[in-house]
Amino acid sequence: MSRQTTQSVRPTQCFKLTSLTQGLIWAHAALLGCVITVSAQADELQLTPMVITGVAQQSPIKVVTDPRIPRQPVPASDGADYLKTIPGFSALRSGGVNSDPVFRGMFGSRLKLLTNGGEMVGACPSRMDSPSSYISPGSYDELTVIKGPQTVQWGAGSSAATVLFERGPEQFDKPDYRLNSSVQVGSNRRFDRNIDGAIGSQEGYVRIIANASKAHDYNDGDGDRVPSRWNKWNSDFVVGWTPGDNTLLELTVGRGDGESRYAGRGMDGTQFLRESVALRFKQENLSDTWASLEAQVYYNYADHIMDNYKLRRTAAGKMPMATQVDTRTLGWRIKSTWQWSDFELVTGVDGLTSEHRLRARTGGAANKMGRPHSNMVKDAEFNQWGVFGELTWLLTDNERLISGLRVDRHKVEDHRDYLAMRRMIPTCPESASCTPNPTANKNRTETLPSAFVRYENDLQSIPATAYIGLGHAQRIPDYWELFSAAGANGSWTDTPSAFVSANPEKTTQVDFGIQYQQGPVEVWASAYVGQVRDYLMFTYTNNGSQVENIDARIMGGELGGSHRFAPGWKADASLAYAYGKNSSDGRAMPQIPPLEARFSMSYEQGDFSSAALWRVVAAQNRIDEGRGNVVGRDFGGSSGFGVFSLNTAYRLSQNWKVSAGVDNLFDKKYSEHLNLGGNDAFGLSADTRVNEVGRTWWARVDMKF
Repeated sequence: MSRQTTQSVRPTQCFKLTSLTQGLIWAHAALLGCVITVSAQADELQLTPMVITGVAQQSPIKVVTDPRIPRQPVPASDGADYLKTIPGFSALRSGGVNSDPVFRGMFGSRLKLLTNGGEMVGACPSRMDSPSSYISPGSYDELTVIKGPQTVQWGAGSSAATVLFERGPEQFDKPDYRLNSSVQVGSNRRFDRNIDGAIGSQEGYVRIIANASKAHDYNDGDGDRVPSRWNKWNSDFVVGWTPGDNTLLELTVGRGDGESRYAGRGMDGTQFLRESVALRFKQENLSDTWASLEAQVYYNYADHIMDNYKLRRTAAGKMPMATQVDTRTLGWRIKSTWQWSDFELVTGVDGLTSEHRLRARTGGAANKMGRPHSNMVKDAEFNQWGVFGELTWLLTDNERLISGLRVDRHKVEDHRDYLAMRRMIPTCPESASCTPNPTANKNRTETLPSAFVRYENDLQSIPATAYIGLGHAQRIPDYWELFSAAGANGSWTDTPSAFVSANPEKTTQVDFGIQYQQGPVEVWASAYVGQVRDYLMFTYTNNGSQVENIDARIMGGELGGSHRFAPGWKADASLAYAYGKNSSDGRAMPQIPPLEARFSMSYEQGDFSSAALWRVVAAQNRIDEGRGNVVGRDFGGSSGFGVFSLNTAYRLSQNWKVSAGVDNLFDKKYSEHLNLGGNDAFGLSADTRVNEVGRTWWARVDMKF
């Protein structure tokens, strides 16, 4: 029986129940009824009594963890929230949910973020709906992070890291079932419901995954209310066919929606509709050397609405405004694995097409949303296909050489008729200042290579593995860099536009590190030194933002370790540091997170565990005011802070566990360096950071059958 957990969905009255959603809810009830009336037969399935306070490196260049296990701070509500548990990750914060993940100071499409091998592309030109906002971590079985440009299997342009949220196939030896579920409550009316159940046999299975999460505005350490409430849900239905031990055919259909308001934005997100369909096939052991063949095709649709009147009062002197945008992404992948005595070769081809649309509107009352999808106009289309190969060579029993190469062909089409400061308007009304787009209905094409080579050695003198790798990745500018800002000359109404002036980004980076484990002691370290040619930088002025290419130098790393120094006791520590310099003008790189350390102490005895976490973040004064990325900019240095949290968990039985925690125990008032700044609609200055949540309690009950 497989082991997986997820989240139950109960759409609130804010959402109209579709037939698909209603069907899933009835299926959940039926599945729960089966579990109640049938005695549990899975004695080997036991809930871990631990709450995760940090995620360590598991192998050279790679981090692997189970995102279903509760962690502290309060268990995550989206993908970025969970990634912050991993040293080196931070997030661009704008409220209580839907942050944008940052790794080693790198942001956006420099992070290749995939769910079950498929790519979900957000629609908002200012990334209000970042790809991670559509991910519920607890609905996936495994989270893998591959640091740096050290893989070529998962698509083009992953210069900072590759992040994989994955679900494994169900495995039943006989007709059987399993069910994982949890309920969580907490401060600020936090209420999460999760369910993940499956029924199947050797021939196949049906799996239902659903979740719902909501919270109200939180109070910071001074007791001041921060606009941040959200309400979201997701559901997925999976059917798998396993006619033999080596064959899998799986269909996944999913849907979700939500809303959230933001202290750091001029609009709130009032719709985050996700629709997904994916089909994958895998055949193993085709011959003595042909180990496996995998193929998949997927469709992801994001339909996003933002406005300034539904979840807040429209500020005095401002007109009610709303905008609707959507993105349709169709992708595919075919991959083969070949194995010989000393070699393993993974080869394949992949591709995707992504179409972005926005809603045409004019001034006055028409700014409010009327009939959905009326007057939707396509402004951009991206096409990519690539071929890749990754070879592992076993030099000796203890040494490996891993190398990879991929080449991608990109085509981007510009469908905007006009360029204007009001970039959200695809057509040009009389009230806007705009000019005909000289690249209207034109396209640009790029052929970009990426490659890496890495040497790994299982050392004989000490129980450790060391590695060093050289990687090079070329990344085409994404939608936000080509269409959301002016060109290098800073003007929307003069050529060249960013569509013409923004060059592909080229990252060359050396990654190296070591992982040591002996007895109760484990130590790991990973570091990098790199150069980025044509780094895509945003500069903010009174007229908006512009994007330009610069050259940059980057370096940093992560260090961590643990020691089981007494029966039941374990101490953990980690440190993460990132450095960036604009080598074109000698200034500091903007939007680089400060030095961060985590210290934890835990005790586990039988069914009981307890832990303390102390997160310490240094001040950041290496800034470049007015520069940043499509979401955030530097607007001053930030102060350091420390936050102390506690948690405890108790396994009532092999099937039931309760856990609880207090985050920010001493009610510290603090804010993150990566921050959007406040919005005047809530009386907050644009140059004032949005404070984080004050003291927060939470409790969770997990069930596993």
